[in-house]
Amino acid sequence: MIKKQEGNPLDLRHWLEEIEAEGELTKVDGADWNLEIGAISELNVKKAQNSALLFDQITGYREGFRVLTCSTSSPKRLASILRLDVDSTHKSLVTGLRGKPKQWEKESVDYEPVYTEDGPIFENVQSGEEVDLFTFPSPLWHEKDGGRYIGTGCSVVTKDYDSDWINVGTYRVMIHDKNHVGLDMVPGKHGHIQYEKYEKAGKPFPVAIVIGADPLHYLISGIEVPFGKCEYHYIGSILKEPVSVVQTQLTGLPVPSASEIVIEGWIHPGETKIEGPFGEFHGYYPAAASPAPVVKIERIYYRDNPIIMGSPPAKPPNDYSYSKAVMRSALLFDAVEAAGIPDVKGVWAHEIGGSRMFTVISIKQRYAGHARQAGHVLSQCGVGSYLGRYSIVVDEDIDPANLAEVMWAVSTRTDPELDIDIIKRAMGSKNDPMKIAYPYKAPFSSRAIIDACRPYDYINEFPEVAEASKELQESTLKKWAHLF
Repeated sequence: MIKKQEGNPLDLRHWLEEIEAEGELTKVDGADWNLEIGAISELNVKKAQNSALLFDQITGYREGFRVLTCSTSSPKRLASILRLDVDSTHKSLVTGLRGKPKQWEKESVDYEPVYTEDGPIFENVQSGEEVDLFTFPSPLWHEKDGGRYIGTGCSVVTKDYDSDWINVGTYRVMIHDKNHVGLDMVPGKHGHIQYEKYEKAGKPFPVAIVIGADPLHYLISGIEVPFGKCEYHYIGSILKEPVSVVQTQLTGLPVPSASEIVIEGWIHPGETKIEGPFGEFHGYYPAAASPAPVVKIERIYYRDNPIIMGSPPAKPPNDYSYSKAVMRSALLFDAVEAAGIPDVKGVWAHEIGGSRMFTVISIKQRYAGHARQAGHVLSQCGVGSYLGRYSIVVDEDIDPANLAEVMWAVSTRTDPELDIDIIKRAMGSKNDPMKIAYPYKAPFSSRAIIDACRPYDYINEFPEVAEASKELQESTLKKWAHLF
């Protein structure tokens, strides 16, 4: 039964108004879709104080057909997206997110999406011969990409073959021609599991791809929601109100009623085409172009003056690496505490390692072996095990998110012979850029756990640090704020 609901809680434009008022949005006119948007976005995200970028008057396209990038790459914007009422610092964001995924899961049953009969997404509709993906200024993000990617900060909506389960996942979408896209779904991911069922049954697989919505939509579609659960329920639990969705005209799949652009069609059995290459979160092209399922697009829906949500991978820091760092840091913090590690003061999954390959935990040492225990658990817990590389343990006086402080501790509080443990044949990944050098058939890799804490047996005799105390630094910053 179709229910009515007023308002659109996932309207990207409402969010853009909010961040513009906070000075977190920069409008850019006249950039070219061919490499310039990608290069400008990459350079922007590397700035210490960066803003979201809204591109308009894009070369070859009429005014109003826009691209948004760098939406999640600052503490203030990420807090806004996740509806967290916290200070805009790394530590407060991680603290604010701790325990939230479990809370979202528990409360998600109370937030079934609400179906409406209409929404802004139906302001313009292309069907049949009218369908033309080049209506929109999809960027060629990098010189070596296999094509133009309309789907990077997107959400792919699919339905299970033999149940009512709706999945919303983030998978890259490359344009092949005016009405075909390549959909790269990693085996084992929920969308791919659903696709395989249709393929086995010899039936066309229905797909609706949301190209623009409030960034919360693609942020949640890109995390690990339990099998069989729908991401719309999770989003509703974050918003504290149900997500307003409409059924698409062709497949009947639910999409946010205030979506910017939705492309809809079918993957017909056995239809694949060469897709890629495209970069990964760690900053490399790990594989050559290869066959991927092809979606024949039969309908396109879009709002007046539509906005593509762009979030391409690249050498970190990249468009979305900050959001992944914050969210994974909170999950790691919860995991190590659940494993019984006491006095954890902070955890940070560094962007430079794609928020996986370089993690740091800060503790107040309580007993002999505490630091080694913390490092091994950080490295091997469920959240930290996939494609790890370095896990570093530091004392409570070190900010785990401050790379300069962390490496100072590594440089001055370790003896390489004593303080580096190696785990061999740990959980790796086929996407590991180092796989070319490994002697393994299976995707193994090794781990280094670095104990960069003061030696516990000499902790009271270790030299004092030559710097102003934290209290003095804070009072000085407060009094002399205009200098800093």
